[in-house]
Amino acid sequence: MGSPSCEQPAPWGESQGALGFPKHSKGSDSNSLDFESHPVRRTSNLRALIRLKEWSRAALGCRLTLVLALATLIAAFGSSFQYGYNVAAVNSPALLMQQFYNETYYGRTSEFMEDFPLTLLWSVTVSMFPFGGFIGSLLVGPLVNKFGRKGALLFNNIFSVVPAILMGCSKVAKSFELIIISRLLVGICAGLSSNVVPMYLGELAPKNLRGALGVVPQLFITVGILVAQIFGLRNLLANADAAVHMEARGIAMTATSALQLLLLPFFPESPRYLLIQKKDEAAAKKALQTLRGWDSVDWEVAEIRQEDEAEKAAGFISVLKLFRMRSLRWQLLSIIVLMAGQQLSGVNAIYYYADQIYLSAGVQEDHVQYVTAGTGAVNVVMTICAVFVVELLGRRLLLLLGFSICLTACCVLTAALALQDTVSWMPYISIVCVISYVIGHALGPSPIPALLITEIFLQSSRPSAFMVGGSVHWLSNFAVGLIFPFIQEGLGPYSFIVFAVICLLTTIYIFLIVPETKAKTFIEINQIFTKMNKVSEVHPEKEELKELPPVTSEQ
Repeated sequence: MGSPSCEQPAPWGESQGALGFPKHSKGSDSNSLDFESHPVRRTSNLRALIRLKEWSRAALGCRLTLVLALATLIAAFGSSFQYGYNVAAVNSPALLMQQFYNETYYGRTSEFMEDFPLTLLWSVTVSMFPFGGFIGSLLVGPLVNKFGRKGALLFNNIFSVVPAILMGCSKVAKSFELIIISRLLVGICAGLSSNVVPMYLGELAPKNLRGALGVVPQLFITVGILVAQIFGLRNLLANADAAVHMEARGIAMTATSALQLLLLPFFPESPRYLLIQKKDEAAAKKALQTLRGWDSVDWEVAEIRQEDEAEKAAGFISVLKLFRMRSLRWQLLSIIVLMAGQQLSGVNAIYYYADQIYLSAGVQEDHVQYVTAGTGAVNVVMTICAVFVVELLGRRLLLLLGFSICLTACCVLTAALALQDTVSWMPYISIVCVISYVIGHALGPSPIPALLITEIFLQSSRPSAFMVGGSVHWLSNFAVGLIFPFIQEGLGPYSFIVFAVICLLTTIYIFLIVPETKAKTFIEINQIFTKMNKVSEVHPEKEELKELPPVTSEQ
């Protein structure tokens, strides 16, 4: 039996029939309802009609209210947009920033740096972002448990405002060290936001909107990347000096943080956090009423209570305990595979090769930047499509479709790159492969893994699960940046065979293991994994998942 949710009518008393109408005694006309015959019956029938109205509303599913929509936009824009912007903002001004490093060094020593130490220093600057992301992922659990989901997002703005100030002061202070420190802090901000935003939105959303709202953070990441690419166009900021770039980034980071700090406090905290972890049912119920736009939220409160009852024996689940628990074995393995597959499937390599592919197809060098920005626009458009189709097609199908498209694109691109010098039209095939890969990755591998972490773990294990998933994400990102240049040098165009194999293995795993989570409550999803983990006979006090107690509700 699936647990109740806001899509279901409220629980009935024993004296009520299928739709909550009073049961009739023998000999009465079951097709007639006498509203006026007796005050008690009149009251019962009025209650029945109210419940029928709730049931009708539930049949249509919980709607997207203005409060829920604004909470989603403010959380995602204030956090995820910064992540995407800082991923791409360092690419266009790379030469200008290195020039600033050299000039600063010359001002200190009266001599310029040699190429190797300059390249090493810039590599350290770039690598500080994923390293900071890894640190931020490790902070997710402690911060969301102490401050709550909304509180952690507000706290995270420290790691956005401080580096913006440091970056703005680096030119005046003539210190490239401030830029390196700011990249580390911005990485911490991205590591926290990439995990906390999906968790917060997943716990705010009703089950029929959870997928769509869970993809919104990835949408704003792609928007941030596109904005950074547009600012990097040569006729905008690309020809400006390093100081202008640092000021522009500082303004963008400060503006988004200020918007979130001003507006997010007026929106509800996660009801699940309030009820399960803070034990404040009144606050949780008020938050649900604000988010749903109506007062009848008893079924959602009951479903959260049921999850709380199922987890009482487990208590807080740390990362170490997460790895030891047999009842979470397949969930944990699934997020590791999906997060690693997301980063190791070749997305960074595709963007690395994109400019070279466009040039070989005859695109003028001055116009390559516009084609690259166009690729970013395709990424945004396809992520918007994912927002609208994730509840229609489901998470599993989008993952299978996305990784399959990436697999095919990598295989065809390998052949096209190998033959581009001998077949005149092969470069155009390469362009099609790049666009196809971007489309495939935007549909499934990019947005879905973080959404699934929210869905396949219960409240007590979710923060630790995000710590593990986020750590795998950032370590894989760092590994690709470190290893890919050597793979590219050794294998050339055949380096995409490596990524094709990773896409294939990830697709096989998803097909065999990952279940569909669309339109299911957290409890229902975890019951699926309970059967997969074969822990039905394990003592409940030793495991998170167990046979769920019946929901009791006061009438």
